Amino acid sequence: MKPKFISISESIIEKIKSGELQPGDKIPSENELIKNFQVSNTTARKSLLEIESRGWAQRIKGKGTFVLNRTEDHHILRTLGSIDSTRRGFNESLRAEGFHPKNIVLEKTILQHGVSSEISGKHYIMEGPVLKIHQLRYADDVIIKDEVRYVSLRLCPKINMMPTDISYFKVYEEKYHFKITGIKQTLSAAILKPGAADNNFETTEQIPVFLLDGVVLSHPEVVLEIEKSYYRGDKYKFAVVANPEYNDTSGK
Repeated sequence: MKPKFISISESIIEKIKSGELQPGDKIPSENELIKNFQVSNTTARKSLLEIESRGWAQRIKGKGTFVLNRTEDHHILRTLGSIDSTRRGFNESLRAEGFHPKNIVLEKTILQHGVSSEISGKHYIMEGPVLKIHQLRYADDVIIKDEVRYVSLRLCPKINMMPTDISYFKVYEEKYHFKITGIKQTLSAAILKPGAADNNFETTEQIPVFLLDGVVLSHPEVVLEIEKSYYRGDKYKFAVVANPEYNDTSGK
């Protein structure tokens, strides 16, 4: 008969293999295992250590244990419209999957005029002044995202004094006390040729990219952020969530 901690660990690993738990998702905590399986804290702890030692997850101190990205091509799955996924932030999500994130800032300026974006036929306008941040996002040593973000300095004063590797979503909620009521995003596809003016991915061959246009809204549809970014098409996969709930904590 298998030890209890082995049975628990194997049940969680099966959820990872089946896709019920995705790379970057948080697996049940020690306390949750104690409650769900009616076991001791020693058994729960050994279950988590077993999952980690078999290479399916990693523990991040103070945050929990997360599913590692073990896909052969290391595609990164992101969910469009997911508030929970956006709240986690780029760097935190990559660390949870076992990557080492890095950011290179190409531009960080304050625009006195406003900016706008059209999402699904609706025009969203952000009045100035606006913080513009253009940065390259790395997973390990590979550029996977060319990100341009516009943030309202009128609504979030002095946010330009903060580092660019933060989760802006958390800052909107925790520092500026905005309730996020929605994320609107559109996704299209294109091919970037090497040497093209808008190709910052340092590739010698043409690559497919996803073009994402997005806005982060606060009631009553106040525009906090506008994003216009390229995602490497050979590194990303996107899922779509319909009618995401604000309090959803189920992961990406």
